[in-house]
This record gives sequence, structure tokens and C-alpha cells, in this order.
Amino acid sequence: MRSKKTALVVVAHCAAAYVFAAQHAPLPVRTEGIPGTDVTFDLVEIPGGTVTLGSPEHVVGRDLDEGPPVTVDVSAFYMGSREVTYDEYVIFRYPERDSHAATEGVDFDPAIVARPSPPYEDPSHGHGNHGFPAAGLTQWGALQYTKWLSDKTGEFYRLPTEAEWEYACRAGTTTAYSFGNDPAALDVHAWYIGNSGESFKRPGTKYPNPWGLFDMHGNVAEWTLDQYDAEAYETLVGNDPWVVPTSLHPRTVRGGSFDDTAEDLRCAARLESSLGWKRRDPQIPKSLWWNTDSPFVGFRIVSPMKRPPPEEEQAFWDTVLGG
Repeated sequence: MRSKKTALVVVAHCAAAYVFAAQHAPLPVRTEGIPGTDVTFDLVEIPGGTVTLGSPEHVVGRDLDEGPPVTVDVSAFYMGSREVTYDEYVIFRYPERDSHAATEGVDFDPAIVARPSPPYEDPSHGHGNHGFPAAGLTQWGALQYTKWLSDKTGEFYRLPTEAEWEYACRAGTTTAYSFGNDPAALDVHAWYIGNSGESFKRPGTKYPNPWGLFDMHGNVAEWTLDQYDAEAYETLVGNDPWVVPTSLHPRTVRGGSFDDTAEDLRCAARLESSLGWKRRDPQIPKSLWWNTDSPFVGFRIVSPMKRPPPEEEQAFWDTVLGG
């Protein structure tokens, strides 16, 4: 049973969260659907702006790869208000659930879509499917989903860059978390090792950040587009920076997960992907689509507000998918 003192602490943090939410009006949201289904997802309109990536040396839990802090400009974009769910991903995963239906005027043929191979085991490790995050995917699997969604809707969806991700996570704040510096407040904002029971939850069950984005801290960590480089901030410059991948690993993952400590959920915290996330995969070669050992990793989508011309989009897919 909870002690009276613990209950008072929880009430205090809940009250603080209500005040915080009242002081930070979320940004405009638009709802989109997957053609031929009743599945929808919300996109938050993220304004362009400037962000200082990384953290100062005095921050508790800071890693060397979070510095030196660097200020960059980020163009406006849309970002999924929640992590992509199994219900969204499963339409892409199984051809029988997909259909020829597409946005009007879009030529789409589900028969030529590259789809995930069967996983060696349940990618979620039994943590949950319907209504829960799509987890255990490789970055390749997440990227192929965004390509499919782009082809089916006629929009341009992709993973966020590291810069976009941290900019959206901070949501105009400069503190360790989007709600302040006190990790004790995580209980009402995030699922992490301290309250998750060691499993991820349905997205959107904790308070969002000031821009209306849920689970930017915790639940499942999230793939970004970038190659992981521990020294990236020493040379990162310009508008919309992106460390273009040159090898399969390591890639950069952000946000921390249900299985991480409070320090790993900070806005500036970075995680590098590892071949160890496939250690139990017996296949030769190992699956391009699934990791046997990373049920703590999922993803969310973004869409640039200023869409690039078709030739640039194709060049992007060629770069990230090896076209």
C-alpha cells in the first residue's frame, strides 16, 4: 500500500502537471488516415526555429556525446503526436490487410511493396500489440514503413533527424526535460524504469510536452535518421543538419524507454544502435527488418511542411534505402 507521504508527492506532481499544461497551449493538430482503413493518426504542426542541441557540462547524467552544445536552425515540419502503433504498422506488414485504396489521384500498387519478412520471434516480447507501439523493428523496417505510407498517401513521410527530434522534444524549453529539471516529475509525464513495470504502454497515457507530443520521454525509444557519431556536435552546422548514414550501425535512437533510468530520458540523451540488438537472431544473414533484442525501440513519423521536389525525395529514398 502506498504511504501517505508517497500519495502526497504524487498529488503534488499531478497538480504541477495541470498547471504546466495550462501554461503551455499545444500546437495545431491535423488528423490523417491510412486509405482503405479506418486507422488514423495525428500530426502536430511544429514551427521552424532555433534549438541548442546537447547539454552543458554540469547536467547530472550527461554523456560526452552531448557536447559541445551547438545551436542550429530547424525548418517547420509535422510530427506524429504519438509513436507509430502496431495497428498502423500491421497494415503495412501483411499484404492481405493492405488494399489498392490510396489517396485520390495517387497511383498505388500493394503488390509491389517491399514488406517485412516474418520475425524470428515476437518483436514486442509479449509486451503488447493492438494499441501499443510498433516495437522491435530495425531502422530499415521503420524507414520502409514511411516509404509505404508516402506511396499510399501521396505525402512525404520519413523519420525525424536528430536535430528535429530534440527540437520537438524540448518544445521551446532549455531544461533537462520538457517539463523542467526535476526527474521526480517523470511519473506523470513518462513511462520509465521507475513506473513501467518493465513493459511499454499504450501511447498517449501520460501528459504531453508543451507542444502536444506524447511519450517523447520514455515508453519506447525512437529511431532517427542519423548515423550515430559521438563527436557530431563538434562539426554540426547550418540549417536542418543531418548526419547522413554511411554504415548500418550505429544509428541514433532518442527519448529513452520504459526500461531506462530517468537520466536516459533527458532531451539531450543519445543512444547508439548495436549489432547486439540482434544477438539471438540465428538467421544468416540476420533480418533486415527485425531485432530480436530491442523491444524498447519504436519510432514516430515526420513530414516536412515545405515538401521537397520529387527528384530530392527520390534521392532521399535512394540514400536511406540503398536504391
